[in-house]
This record gives sequence, C-alpha cells and structure tokens, in this order.
Amino acid sequence: MVVVLSILLIGAIGSGARYLQFKNDYRMFFSEDNPQLQAFEAMQNTYTKVDNVLFVVSPKDGNVFTRKTLATVEWLTKEAWQIPYSIRVDSITNYQHTEAEGDDLKVADLVEDAEKLSDEQLEKIRQVALHEPLLVGRLVSPDGAHTGINVTIQLPGKKLDEVPAVAEFAERLAQEAMQRNPEVEVRLTGMVIMNATFPKLSQQDMKTLYPVMILIILVTMSFMLRSIAGVIASMGVLIMSVIATMGFTGWLGIYLSPPTVTTPVVVMTLAVADCIHIIVLFLQGPRRGETKEEAMMESLRLNLGPVFLTSLTTAIGFLSLNFSDAPPFRDLGNMAAMGVMVAFVLSLTFLPAMMMILPVKPGQAHTRGQGAMEHLADWVIRHRKGLLWGMGAFIVLLVAQVPRNQLNDEFVKYFSENVPFRVDTDFVVEHLTGIYMLEYSLPAKGEGEVTSPEYLRMVDEFANWLRQQPEVLHVNTFTDIMKRLNKNLHGDDPAWYRLPDNRELAAQYLLLYEFSLPFGLDLNNQINVKKSATRITITLRSISSEELLSLQERAQNWLREHAPDYMHVEGASPTLMFAHIGHRNIRAMLEGTVVALVLISLILTIFLRSVRIGLLSLIPNLAPIGMGFGLWALFVGEVGLALSVVGGMTIGIVVDDTVHFLSKYLRARREQGLSPEDAVRYAFHTVGTALWVTTLVLMLGFGVLALSDFKLNAGMGLLTAITIGLALLVDFFFLPPLLMQFGEKKR
Repeated sequence: MVVVLSILLIGAIGSGARYLQFKNDYRMFFSEDNPQLQAFEAMQNTYTKVDNVLFVVSPKDGNVFTRKTLATVEWLTKEAWQIPYSIRVDSITNYQHTEAEGDDLKVADLVEDAEKLSDEQLEKIRQVALHEPLLVGRLVSPDGAHTGINVTIQLPGKKLDEVPAVAEFAERLAQEAMQRNPEVEVRLTGMVIMNATFPKLSQQDMKTLYPVMILIILVTMSFMLRSIAGVIASMGVLIMSVIATMGFTGWLGIYLSPPTVTTPVVVMTLAVADCIHIIVLFLQGPRRGETKEEAMMESLRLNLGPVFLTSLTTAIGFLSLNFSDAPPFRDLGNMAAMGVMVAFVLSLTFLPAMMMILPVKPGQAHTRGQGAMEHLADWVIRHRKGLLWGMGAFIVLLVAQVPRNQLNDEFVKYFSENVPFRVDTDFVVEHLTGIYMLEYSLPAKGEGEVTSPEYLRMVDEFANWLRQQPEVLHVNTFTDIMKRLNKNLHGDDPAWYRLPDNRELAAQYLLLYEFSLPFGLDLNNQINVKKSATRITITLRSISSEELLSLQERAQNWLREHAPDYMHVEGASPTLMFAHIGHRNIRAMLEGTVVALVLISLILTIFLRSVRIGLLSLIPNLAPIGMGFGLWALFVGEVGLALSVVGGMTIGIVVDDTVHFLSKYLRARREQGLSPEDAVRYAFHTVGTALWVTTLVLMLGFGVLALSDFKLNAGMGLLTAITIGLALLVDFFFLPPLLMQFGEKKR
C-alpha cells in the first residue's frame, strides 16, 4: 500500500513538470532591485537597446576591401534588417560617410554596388574606413582583415521564443552568406547569441549529466552494498525525488536556467546519502541473525533522528541561497531544499516498504569495508595526539590561504572553450573588437545643450582620456561626428577637424546631418530626445571584474576632478552588472551562511543535548568550507558568481557526516556507557562505511557537474566536491581526537 500510494502521489506532483520552461536572458542573473541593472535599464530606455547580434566576416585572403567581400558585407547588411525585432544595422557598407561637394554636405553609404567599384574607389573606401575613429576597432580591424555587421535587437520580452527566433535567423543568414561566397568565414557573437546559448547548454547538460550521474550511482551502490534489492529500492527513491522536485518547480512557475538544471543531479546525490545510511545498517541485521523486519526497525530506530537532522540542515543550507542576489541561485536553493525533504520522506516510507517486498539473501547482507573501518578506528585512537595537532595545523594552513582568492567574473568565460559562442567570441575579441562594454550617459546643462562648445569639449576630453587607458579598445562618441562635420563644411580641410567653437554653428551642423540620415541610422543611439545628454560607448578588451571596477573608479575620479557637477554620473552596462554581482553576492551569501550556521548550530545543540558537543561540532562543520576555498586559492585563485554560493550550499551537506558520527558516538557513551575511545570505535564500526560511501557518491555526483560546458556549474560542482571530501577527512581524522580530548568527560 505504501509503495502504491507513494508512486501515485509522486505521479500527481510530477505532473507539474509539463509547465517547465527555460529562461534565456542574461538579465536572469540580476534581481529587479539590483542598482546596476536599474541604471542599465534607465540607459536602455533613454537610448536604443544594446542587445545585439554581431556578424564577423573574415575573408580568407585577409583583405576586406575587395569587390567580392564588400558585396557579401553589403548583402548581409541588407538581409540583416529582416532579422526578427531588429531596429538598426551598422556596417562599413552602410556607414554614413560625409564629404563636401562645393557648398553642400553629401551624406551617403560608404559602399554602394560593391561589385561595380573601380580600384580607385576601393582604395578610397579602404582609406576612409581605416582612418575613421567610429569604425576602426569597432566594425573593421586596424589591418583591414576582418569586418563586422552589428544588428541592434529590441526584444519585446513577451514570449520565451523571441531569443531563439533571432538566433536561428542569424545562424541561417551566416550560413547563406558563406554559401554565396565560400571565400569568407562568418562568425556570430553578441548578447542575443549569448542568451540563446544558455538554454542550449541547459538541454545539453540534461542529456549528458543526468545519465552519467545515474550510471555512477548504480555502479557505486552495486559495488558497495552488494545488494540488488538495496540498489533497486534506492534508485526508486532517487528517481521519484527528482520527478517530485521538477513537478513542484513546474507548479510553482520557477523557470529553468543553467544553474537550476543541475538540481536533479544535486537531489539524486543527496538522496543517495539517506538511502545508504538506512540500507547499510539494515544489511548488518541478518548477519546478527535478525529477521528483515527486525533489521529494518533497528536501522530506522538508529537512523531516524540523524537522517531527519541531516535532511533538515541540508535544506537550511540550500535555503540560505535565498540571500543570493542572483535569482537562478535562489531557485536552485529552493528546488534542492524541496528535493531533499521529498527524499527524506521517501527514504522513511517507500524505501523500507520496498525492501520488505524485495528478497534479501542473508549471504549478500553485508557491505564492503567493515573491517577496514575497525582498523582505521584503532589507528586514529593510537595517534590521536599527533592527529589533533597535525590536522589542526593543516586546517589552519589551508584556511589561511583564503584571502589569496581574487574576485573575478568574465561572463564570456561562463562558457567552456568548446562552446561555439565562446569560440567565435574569443576570435572576435582577438581580431576585431571587444564584447565587454562600459557606457556613460553624460548630461548637458539643460535641454538642447549638447551642442554647447563647453559641453562638447568636456565630452571630447573625457573620450580622449578613456582612449589612453590600457583596458580600452574603442570609444564611440558623438564628438567625433561633430569634428568630421566641421571639417566637411570647411571644404574637407584637415586643419578644421576639430570641434566647432560656436554653439549656433554646431546646432546647424547637427540639424543638417540628422536630416540627411536614412531611416534606422539616426543618432537616437547617441543623443537623447531632448538633446540634453549624449552616450559614450567604451569597448573593452577581455578584462577581469576587478580591472573593470578599477577603470570605472578612475573614470569617476576624472569626471569629479575635471567635469562640472551636472556631468558626474555612474557608468552602466551588462559587463558592469556582472562585475558587481560577484561582490554583491558574496556579501549577501555571507549573511545567508551566518544565518544558516546559527540555525544549524542551535538545532545540533538541541538534538545532541550537549552545548559542549554542539560547540565542538562547529569546527568540523566550518573547517571544510574554509579549507576548500583555501585549496581553491592555491590552484585556481579566482572566485566569481557561482563559487560565492558554495559556502551556503555545502554547510548543510558537510554537517551530515558530523551528525551521523556524533549521534553514534553519543549513543555509545549514553546508552552503552562506553569510554570515549570505545565510543569512537563504535561510531566507526556502525557508520564509518556509510560515511565514506556517501561521501564518495556525493563527490562523484557534484564532480559530474564539473563536466558541464557551463563554467558556473562546473566550478560550483568541483569546489563543492572538494569541500565534501575535505569534510570526510576532518570527520575521520580530526573530530575523533577532538572528542577524546575535549568531549564530555562523564558517561
């Protein structure tokens, strides 16, 4: 009855999975009250959007300025207007080149009818393109070997298929361009392509990680438990836990994202721990001559408290992710907490019932490693003093390395190097332009004041200062257009390539130029409607978040020292948002981890009925997290968004080993009146095998995440696996000497 009811109930809950949907927008990593997101959205609302698709055309002969290549760029520029939700297309062919014709200003596309151009015209186009500040380092490489077509996309944000529709259309265009001209390679990058990559990686992880995880669990449990019934019952718990978790997720309307698609792997991994503890003790019963019912009752009696406590503390640890500033990690925490509690209920209902139904042969009712645990206990007791000081020094040494970690987040590096988006983006950054941006909306003194000579001079000085910074590849500023217009309207005399010093003249230049621009290529992306502010767009090389924050701080200082008060503004961009999120998340997760630690410590003290043991348990609970980050500092040295949640995630998990060991130790002391040494032996004998088996499964489970092409998940999984391994090391070689030295003196 229990088995049938469990299956029916889980089936009903799991039916909510039909409502699951993927989220495909980098904004998902930012909460609505994130100040950097708010600043970015304000800029987006003032000017045109910066969500884009960037085609990069690379001719095999290394020369963009040939008839055939320019014809391909011209065709691709025209066709790109057909991309869904496109509002602007910029390339060297439709660049609005200005020149003087007598007393007139001629404004026209730089390239028209590329296939009919003469050699002289091609050379002129080359000279213009490679000497135009608005193009070089942005839409054409300084050596003329690569060029870009930038498509600005304005997504309505009403349907989830908007991003895939844009990405698929762009991919078809790129393929068609290469078919029309096999002498060029066309690569794709941009924010929309990045957004489209998120669900692709999520689905890829589901196809690869889930089967690998199930296989690892099957092999490990079969090898260790040597019980077909135990493996079948455990797999039932695991699969039903995952089904219920994804069902709850669908019913609650939580979106799937790259971090949350790892939840089934996390839930399966944690559910195994509950099952193994119950089954290992159950399988020891028949060796003592107990019936199946007696063995299961004894296993449940010994495990009910610890399994409930470990499930509760693990859930609290995951719920601490609600302090995170990144919504996907909050969703991950809530989903994992639900899964852990479902697994707990099933391990006390479905698992025992299934084990009673399935045949368990007495000859198979033992597990590997029992003798080894007894030898290990004797060795630990003999060397307790050396272990206490040696392990203590080792813990301190690793924890002392934690400050060597540097905060760094580069969102392009969220993807592994074999992901097409990452491959194309790395190529573009190396050969054409950067994908990291920083933008400033610089206010003028009032409405219509953007043509004021004082304002233009200040904007130009700021742009020139930015160009001198080592992190900057390109600066796109309205003042370059004003300089060019001033030169054009003085007979194209290079001596007049400077800002106009008369406001009325500058206003006339601007008006004349705007009237000459075709639809879709206006200045709305650089000047606001009231003509009271202009936007400077800074393209950066691939830099760390610390370097970006340093550049921003230097820019703020420059504005404070040189510009009038009304021009003192903060920068904004997705790059800046990602640079700040690591800092914000670490501060938020420190608060969450402290709250989780206080709650877990109170629960442990109440459960163990000893303030002294409760306080001692803090050491093996906290030390592994510090050691994990210390080890990470030695071998990697960079901590970003994903790793900032590892402390909160693992604190609930590492408590599990401590709880099981302490509960058996205290049971031996209180129920059986054993000495501290014999109580340690009893703990190793009863729970030692289960601890190292569950640790192995947990490490392999989280280690599987390291195979993900989404580096946030890979780093998070790897550091969690390392921390869990260190937790077992501390619980086996530091906790027992600690208990024998400082534990309760009275039986």
